[in-house]
Amino acid sequence: MSSLAAPARSAAAAAHAPRVRELGLAPYLGTLQAMQAFTAQRDARTDDELWVLQHPPTYTYGVAGRVEHLPRSMRDIELVKVDRGGQITYHGPGQIVAYTLLDLRRLGLGVKGLVQRLEQAVLDLLADYDIEGERHAGAPGVYVRGAKVAALGLRIRSGCSYHGLSLNADMDLAPFRDIDPCGHPGLAVTQLRELGVVEPIECIGARLVDHLLRTLRSPAQH
Repeated sequence: MSSLAAPARSAAAAAHAPRVRELGLAPYLGTLQAMQAFTAQRDARTDDELWVLQHPPTYTYGVAGRVEHLPRSMRDIELVKVDRGGQITYHGPGQIVAYTLLDLRRLGLGVKGLVQRLEQAVLDLLADYDIEGERHAGAPGVYVRGAKVAALGLRIRSGCSYHGLSLNADMDLAPFRDIDPCGHPGLAVTQLRELGVVEPIECIGARLVDHLLRTLRSPAQH
């Protein structure tokens, strides 16, 4: 991941969609450090990027994470405190993670606008499979019949975002049962496989990228 730390520069960055990087199965800490380095080094000419990947089993909790939501059993899963917003969540193989390294000022977006676009991309993806997704007020993410299928967490530094969203596709959901997902005790968690989606995860990821690129190009709402 160290090669990703140097931002790609372009004098016409504002005219281009984010560069998409497919990173496969990538360690969480190395990816986090690469995102932080990319964001610290970027300037107004740096191209935006969208990193799409999966992580080995990892629990992460945000800057406001509370101890009562942390794992209740001693699984052999790494626990990492990170610099995003939000409480605890789980990452593992079979979950699609999309990290959004964006210059929000150039896009004319605030945090709320970015959250809405990330959620909309997932809602549009679900619609491709005739699944009706939902937003829940005060609880960012996307839900199906009350169960969470996608989680969001962001960090904004000098007007630029990193972290992003995770979408449960075809994974082991058992580790979610040992935490309070996103800080909500008893919150049900689901995934696309349980919702009847049998398409390969690579195809689902490609669909998600297409929807993210489209929603990020949509006009900002003021």
